[in-house]
Amino acid sequence: MNVAIYGPKITKENSVYFKEVLDILAVFGWNPILEKNLKSQMIKKMNLSDKVDEFSSHSDFHKGIDLAMSIGGDGTFIKSVGFVRDSGVPILGVNTGRLGFLATISKDQIHNTMEQVKQKKFEYQKRSLLRIDTEENLFGEDNFALNEVTFHKKDTSSMLTVHAYLDSNYLNSYWADGLIVATPTGSTAYSLSCGGPIITPGCQVHILTPIAAHNLNVRPMVVPDHMPIKVSIEGRERKYLISLDGNSKNIREGEEVLVTKAEFMINVIKFEENNFLDTIRNKMMWGIDKRN
Repeated sequence: MNVAIYGPKITKENSVYFKEVLDILAVFGWNPILEKNLKSQMIKKMNLSDKVDEFSSHSDFHKGIDLAMSIGGDGTFIKSVGFVRDSGVPILGVNTGRLGFLATISKDQIHNTMEQVKQKKFEYQKRSLLRIDTEENLFGEDNFALNEVTFHKKDTSSMLTVHAYLDSNYLNSYWADGLIVATPTGSTAYSLSCGGPIITPGCQVHILTPIAAHNLNVRPMVVPDHMPIKVSIEGRERKYLISLDGNSKNIREGEEVLVTKAEFMINVIKFEENNFLDTIRNKMMWGIDKRN
């Protein structure tokens, strides 16, 4: 089995987990394929052999990779999705960061988790993505997001007016600092911090969450994900920001952006003991207060 591995900067703290994964793969007889920059770091800091296979782009995932491993936090997991894309390669997220809504495997579960993968004691959980189409094709091939697309102002300027249309029908003009369009996966990210609802994976919806709306009666809205969402921005500035999972570009005032569900989904490896409700309850610390 060929296992692609992606991770952040190698440190003294996290190097032990990369070594553990490589040791397990060696015992299993599986072939590690390291992301190019990660491989360079491991050669310098961990005396890794330079003969280890490497990958550098999403096209490599159509050439015999069987499993992708993300070792880091949720941000690392999202960057892994940028490599996997429409290849169908399943992703396993090991959490060496903080919360870990996406990278749900804890550091002390690595060995047991890999044993379960070897014995095929897992299932795939499909996660939907957003596709973004702009007039100037701002994001090129990277025009998709796992969590959200965000429309927001560039600095401390005055609020925006974000015009939104749902399935070609006028929805609302949001007077706010911006607007988030999130997937169910992204419901626990930026949208949640702005008052959006938590949506369980598998729900076929998108969430529209205003950022610091001026009108107090404007609230987040959940809509079917088959309905295209068209957005344009009006304000005192000439340019604003559009962000896909944190990757930001300038967008002109009045330029129309079409947000739709991506034509592909990603496969996240899920184990019986790691269900979404347990993750939410533990990460949000529900039940810690004895009155709950």
